[in-house]
Amino acid sequence: MCGIAGILSTNPQHIQTHVLHAMCESLAHRGPDGRGTWIGPGRNIGFGHRRLAVIDLSDDAAQPMHYLQRYSIVYNGEIYNYLELRKELKKAGYYFYNNSDTEVILAAYDCYREKCVQYFDGMFAFAIWDEHEQSLFAARDRFGEKPFFYHTNKQQFVFGSEMKALWAAGIHKTVEEKMLLNYLTLGYVQNPANKAQTFYKDIFSLPPSHYLIYRRKQLRITAYFNIDKQALIKISDEDAMKKMDLLFSGSVTQRLRSDVPVGCSLSGGLDSSSILYYMMQQSGSDSGMKTFSAFFPGFEKDESAHVQKVTKALRVSNFPVVPDVSNMIDSFEKLLYHQEEPFPSSSIYTQYKVYETAALHGVKVLLDGQGADEILAGYHRYLHWYLQEMVSRYKFSGAKYERQLMRQHKAGFSWNVKNLVAAFLPSHASIALEKKEFKKIIHHPDISKHMRSFVKGREWEGIHKPVVTKLNDMLYFNTMQNGLEELLRFSDRNSMAHGVEVRLPYLQADLVQFIFSLPSSFKIREGYNKYIWRKLMDKRLPDSVVWRTDKVGFEPPQQEWMEDSRMVDYLFEARKKLVGLDILRPQILQKKHKPVHAYDARNYDWRYLCAAALHEK
Repeated sequence: MCGIAGILSTNPQHIQTHVLHAMCESLAHRGPDGRGTWIGPGRNIGFGHRRLAVIDLSDDAAQPMHYLQRYSIVYNGEIYNYLELRKELKKAGYYFYNNSDTEVILAAYDCYREKCVQYFDGMFAFAIWDEHEQSLFAARDRFGEKPFFYHTNKQQFVFGSEMKALWAAGIHKTVEEKMLLNYLTLGYVQNPANKAQTFYKDIFSLPPSHYLIYRRKQLRITAYFNIDKQALIKISDEDAMKKMDLLFSGSVTQRLRSDVPVGCSLSGGLDSSSILYYMMQQSGSDSGMKTFSAFFPGFEKDESAHVQKVTKALRVSNFPVVPDVSNMIDSFEKLLYHQEEPFPSSSIYTQYKVYETAALHGVKVLLDGQGADEILAGYHRYLHWYLQEMVSRYKFSGAKYERQLMRQHKAGFSWNVKNLVAAFLPSHASIALEKKEFKKIIHHPDISKHMRSFVKGREWEGIHKPVVTKLNDMLYFNTMQNGLEELLRFSDRNSMAHGVEVRLPYLQADLVQFIFSLPSSFKIREGYNKYIWRKLMDKRLPDSVVWRTDKVGFEPPQQEWMEDSRMVDYLFEARKKLVGLDILRPQILQKKHKPVHAYDARNYDWRYLCAAALHEK
């Protein structure tokens, strides 16, 4: 895991060593183990790299790395199947001079050109300069685990792992008003209709599962991967579990490859507990495995009891952290500095502290459970979509039975006539939801007239709801279009802030595609979501973890925190600043703040804190 940066320009004055150094320094937290810069012989290309040494700790694996006197690369991530690829490339006649996965990428690119990304099982963002072709090839992994930002104009193409590298190169930092408006009113941190858009003008993100080629001032961006959400298979529960067990076990095995200590972040839920189970199956009970969690004593959603049951059953050590409001206030601007773009709640701070704790205990690599909820229908909202799918296929008796079980399992679960109408008129439901979101923007009582002026009519495509005819439609939307990538951004910045690499076993492409090929009843059945995964883990983990139906994760007592006197003062100053910027109406200064929990849709006060900090003083 590292930080990468680079400049490609027709003007040699843009390619300066001190600029590359400044870009690298802005990414120092991503790579505390080394720094390297390189300028091409024609002074039209420059690379910078900050290194976090995880595979092949020797200087031979340092970057920028060069190959065949033709290619140069800067790379951030891990190719988990690099040993298997290396073996195949050796058969094809390629030689290797170190033990890193970086050199494997270079050889694969020479062998397969842009199709090389199809062979990689991993998380990655890299850029390769071809001196013979005078072209830049850059790619990002399938789900967006690793970031790649860029700016381009008539003279130059500038890129980096984080936007602060671009700012260090002189790119302007100007907030995009429409993105800010959507965030303040709806809580969106992405534009689902344009995944390249960021919160800053003229700074773009290479979308997940895409690569780009920049040559002769021409930029071409191409998708190389997609999930087939239509190809459902017929399979028994037993065969499905065997296949999932094989794929997940292989994914964990490859993600344990490391030359530094590996641990696990543990929330007490099914996803992270399952990862830990597979890790212990492969590493053994005497491996000294360390796990890291967040506890909130006295809070109704404290996960400590569940964590302790899992660690006791699997006989591993746990190192908890207890985040509090005082430390969060002290760390808030630093947290936003690392995140760069706003985030929806204080739960991001909890994750930040868990990763910090791992770093303090000397663990450089963590396995984590992101992605499981999106592919296995883990969120409670997916229950509605499953019922709508059943009703639309005239399985009324089955839907009635499932709804009764869901109500038993989920406190406050409801399903009414609107859901029934949506089942038979999915296109109309999508339009109705978009109109509802639009009204939330234009009728928001706190937003200034100036800010609302950025939305004229219905042309702002930042509101987008999918047409859902079956559960897979919504799972696909959250996995590939809107939802998962923002969670991966939070995880990447929080881990890299402490020089920790996070690996995600659920986001193995073959595993994801297999789960999407399973009918919806494998994901939701008998009132339970993640049904087939629960069956697989039954008796492997405590029943209270496998069959629990509440959804928590690292959720802090945000409502309580927001009532703290320091936080109230902090919020008032944030509101005052946004009024001064003509973002909020002056009347907001007379309104009493409304503390809500971390995942409340009306988490406006938290958004005001982020928005105020986003604008530099």
